[in-house]
Amino acid sequence: MEERLQKLLSAAGLCSRRTAEGWLSAGRVTVNGRTVRVGDRADPDMDDVRVDGVPIRGKENKTYILLNKPRGYVTTLSDEMGRPTVAELVRDVGTRVFPVGRLDMDSEGLLLMTNDGELMQRLLHPSFQVDKIYQVDVSGFRTCSAVRLSSITDIDGETICPATVKVLFQNGNHARLSVVIHEGKNRQIRRMCAKCGLTVHRLRRVREHTLELGNLPEGRWRHLTQAETAALLGE
Repeated sequence: MEERLQKLLSAAGLCSRRTAEGWLSAGRVTVNGRTVRVGDRADPDMDDVRVDGVPIRGKENKTYILLNKPRGYVTTLSDEMGRPTVAELVRDVGTRVFPVGRLDMDSEGLLLMTNDGELMQRLLHPSFQVDKIYQVDVSGFRTCSAVRLSSITDIDGETICPATVKVLFQNGNHARLSVVIHEGKNRQIRRMCAKCGLTVHRLRRVREHTLELGNLPEGRWRHLTQAETAALLGE
């Protein structure tokens, strides 16, 4: 069945629909040897669809995996600076999967990866604000620090939704916090902590949306269970 090419490229897990539109506008996509544009359609099971001359795969089984990202890896499939990437940790998945959102290089924990382009767009859309729960080890902690963190609505001139902060453990000026955020601004929790005079020693995501990290070993991945996939897709 024919589909709009931007939807087809996204469903193949190659990119978002917006990126696909850019590729089409730039003349990078061909169907049966003919350069196509935004709005054109193709049947992935019948037509030869290519990006930069490379054939895309037709519709494939959707893959959803959960990775426990270690510190020291960047959340991308390739890095121009030669740093280790999460792609190296999921080479044996059997298909190309993309990270949904990001964890900065010094952060660790739960990272969803998939080839389901439509799900990626939905989860990353600004209107789809899901709970993201982090465990954060800090020093410089004071009695008022948790209240200050949870009251921040602006960092470096950027408006944010208030976080929910709980103290899980405290020993002197060292503490482990549970921080719940709903967006995902660049290095948001680290910037919040810096604003309160806290030094972050470890930042680990333990839950996102309906998914929990659990006891998955660091650097390892697993497929989502059927129940987890259904909950994630809202079925």
